[in-house]
Amino acid sequence: MLSSFTRVESATLSIPAGKGIWKRIHFNDLDIHSMMSICDLVEEEYRLGLYKRIADICLFILGIFPDYAERDYRYPSSGQVRPHLRAKLRISPEDYEKEGRRFYRLAAELPPARELELSRIFEILQENFSKAKKPLNFLAEHYLQYTRQKLFL
Repeated sequence: MLSSFTRVESATLSIPAGKGIWKRIHFNDLDIHSMMSICDLVEEEYRLGLYKRIADICLFILGIFPDYAERDYRYPSSGQVRPHLRAKLRISPEDYEKEGRRFYRLAAELPPARELELSRIFEILQENFSKAKKPLNFLAEHYLQYTRQKLFL
């Protein structure tokens, strides 16, 4: 899972929105909101990778960058929630965990997950999301403590 975050991909999809009208959807695979919008466009049989990626993003952010999740959601000095901007939706650390659990559950329920015998793994991750963060928190605190701050300035 960690190696999948060494390179973040961005892309633009053009989808038909009507007769002769195309809608462009911009996304990157580290943004759960744009990944969720892609889920609505694909058939269920192709959603397993997307659901897993969304849940993994939530786990990665809360495991490796928990301070970023809080700082991006609230002003550090006052604790007030930052306003949503048109191009940037804010998500609380609690919502990252809720969405991570939800998307691992959704992944577990898909027929391809059952066929690949991954359902139980996703169920365990959903049930133990908080525990799954702890090894990542340890790695971040002990091995990335000086470089983490530079990544999200």
